[in-house]
Amino acid sequence: MSLTWSMQPLGEGALLLECTPVDTLTNRLMLALADQVTALDLPGIEVALPAWASLMVLFDPLCLTRTRLEAVLTALVREVEPAPARPARVVDIQVRYGGEDGPDLPEVAAYLGLSEAEVIALHTSQIYRVMMIGFAPGFPYLGPLPAALDLPRRSTPRTAVPAGSVAIAAGMTGIYPARLPGGWHLIGRTEAQLFDPLRDPPTLVLPGDGVRFNAEAQRRKGAEGSDE
Repeated sequence: MSLTWSMQPLGEGALLLECTPVDTLTNRLMLALADQVTALDLPGIEVALPAWASLMVLFDPLCLTRTRLEAVLTALVREVEPAPARPARVVDIQVRYGGEDGPDLPEVAAYLGLSEAEVIALHTSQIYRVMMIGFAPGFPYLGPLPAALDLPRRSTPRTAVPAGSVAIAAGMTGIYPARLPGGWHLIGRTEAQLFDPLRDPPTLVLPGDGVRFNAEAQRRKGAEGSDE
């Protein structure tokens, strides 16, 4: 597999490392690279933040020059191996699917040519990897979504999505940590608190973690009954 790497400064105290193509293997490389940068314990490095296909390293330019950091990252890139395919930590999330909690479930099922129960079964059928935290504090981009659930974002985004909403779009699934605007399809809702600034760490899940969705029995039964 051919990878293309690039680095660029983001102000005086940040360096952005990017890699193509953008896929799950690249994401696993970024997760592994973030762990390696942290493990260096190099004076001046403040934090390594992995995203889907990039890594941002914040550093103190009074302790570490950008040239030195670029050299360190270049050396690591040559040797880095992807993080394991199976997440080391899996977080279970209870979800109420359909109804007021998942208003888009009927439309999603119709678009995909599935029953509502089949959508729920597929969504709960696997462990998802936290590819990155982005968009808003605590919002996890989870994937990859089963191919049978792949559909584009909503043509018209909502101005307000309730906190805890579980949504799918563009091959991914995610959970809104707060009341936010959003264009993903809402299929359920959870009581799990995705972000708490007083918690350590403040996010419920971290990049590289696994997430497993579990349908609450009464809600799932209701969705199954709606297809009879």
